[in-house]
Amino acid sequence: ICGIQHLERAGNRLTLFDSLYFCIVTFSTVGFGDVTPKIWPSKLLVVIMICVALVVLPIQFEQLAYLWMERQKSGGNYSRYRAQTEKHVVLCVSSLKIDLLMDFLNEFYAHPRLQDYYVVILCPTEMDAQVRRVLQIPMWSQRVIYLQGSALKDQDLLRAKMDNAEACFILSSRCEVDRTAADHQTILRAWAVKDFAPNCPLYVQILKPENKFHIKFADHVVCEEEFKYAMLALNCICPATSTLITLLVHTSRGQESQQSPEQWQKMYGRCSGNEVYHISLEESTFFAEYEGKSFTYASFHAHKKFGVCLIGVRKEDNKNILLNPGPRYIMSSTDICFYINITKEENSAFKKQEKHRKTHESKLSYHGASRLPVHSIIASMGTVAIDLQDTGCRGGSAATLALPAEAGREGRRPSIAPVLEVADSSSLPSCDLLSDQSEDETAPADDEVSAGLEYAKGYPPYSPYIGSSPTFCHLLHEKVPFCCLRLDKGCQHNYYEDAKAYGFKNKLIIVAAETAGNGLYNFIVPLRAYYRPKKELNPIVLLLDNPPDMHFLDAICWFPMVYYMVGSIDK
Repeated sequence: ICGIQHLERAGNRLTLFDSLYFCIVTFSTVGFGDVTPKIWPSKLLVVIMICVALVVLPIQFEQLAYLWMERQKSGGNYSRYRAQTEKHVVLCVSSLKIDLLMDFLNEFYAHPRLQDYYVVILCPTEMDAQVRRVLQIPMWSQRVIYLQGSALKDQDLLRAKMDNAEACFILSSRCEVDRTAADHQTILRAWAVKDFAPNCPLYVQILKPENKFHIKFADHVVCEEEFKYAMLALNCICPATSTLITLLVHTSRGQESQQSPEQWQKMYGRCSGNEVYHISLEESTFFAEYEGKSFTYASFHAHKKFGVCLIGVRKEDNKNILLNPGPRYIMSSTDICFYINITKEENSAFKKQEKHRKTHESKLSYHGASRLPVHSIIASMGTVAIDLQDTGCRGGSAATLALPAEAGREGRRPSIAPVLEVADSSSLPSCDLLSDQSEDETAPADDEVSAGLEYAKGYPPYSPYIGSSPTFCHLLHEKVPFCCLRLDKGCQHNYYEDAKAYGFKNKLIIVAAETAGNGLYNFIVPLRAYYRPKKELNPIVLLLDNPPDMHFLDAICWFPMVYYMVGSIDK
């Protein structure tokens, strides 16, 4: 407008209003022709502006139309007719980040039964550019509906048709700065949803363990801190447990790192595709032939034949899954088998094998049994790759599975002990997995008594928060005075001022943290559980930036060999 008016001072001497009128008439493609530029510079400007407008304006109009439609959709309703005829779930979040959204959608739609479900997202904030870009992809735009609203308002829950939903997921962002405030918002949302739709199954993610108590009515609660510290503790017993479980619970096609020049990265990427699947025994090609055989036999031979790892079973009339039930369990046709494999059996292709198999398999040795700390493995009973005489459950008789006689003549033991089809009660020691005693505790050695290793067994008398799962642990007969918990300062009871002075027999486990949160309690409990032999207990030192409060010290003072000191891992 200003350009036309300025240039036409040498021609028509248009006013600013005449220039405005000319631009609107021209760019709206009406073109009355009563006002026209007279000189060539102004005509050239009009030509350039028309060319620019032909490119820019359609893009702007398209974005405006899309924003208007999205605004209408996010402020609209999920159809009641659609809610009654098609299945949908509701995802409630305080703010939707792209990583949280993609994690949820990829894992939710990984299950074949959920392909026809719709996901309704209820979020109080507008979606950012990244989320908008993802939801424009046809794969998601047809199945994901974004509604802007709050789960604390009944009218917004009504818009999402929460009362007709198959489930409601209430999630928190992993990178919350104020985790307590995030949990408070989660608790309020869970209460509001339960009040509005009491029959809707509720799946809640909470960050801090002390807040679990407020949402105990939810069908499923996952506490991030509790789970994280328990995984770290298991890493101390069996390294990389957390990596194993993380890879098993995340959906992966096993295509990661296949372009890498490193062989281990290719192997890692391919094997990350392993997941847990289940199938009925009578319908399975993997396991049908093992009906009437022992679980150990089925697991061993299914792995040898198909490369699948049978880890548990569930009886038809029972909801509980039996993980590694051992050689006494006999497989039934109605059992549901749980196994780890790259792909589920229904998607596997089977090739007929030659009768004469290559003999190089028999030459492969498994030397791990002698080096593994067998008593450290929680589920050592029934593990086929470990010789049965090495497990922590020995009976009065020394009878074990006999090794082949010719092994002695060859001068070396076979790598794997034979696995019987059905457990022979005469050769298997009687063993109760839930008994309070393990091999080294039935009769304490003299040096243990002299060293004062006679711990009691029981449930910790004091928990730092309501809702912690009671675990049978090694405990002290009397609680330690708070002054003795401090590793780096002596007191009237002892004069030790560093770890070396204590003369610990086992290596220390050092935990560096800013503060002693209640989640740390879940790190200590698995490392002091009753099934851990006393002579294998590692001292635990909490290296804290800030001094712990009295409630936390009250909780840890009953555990043996748990200390703290104030300091930083940087120093």
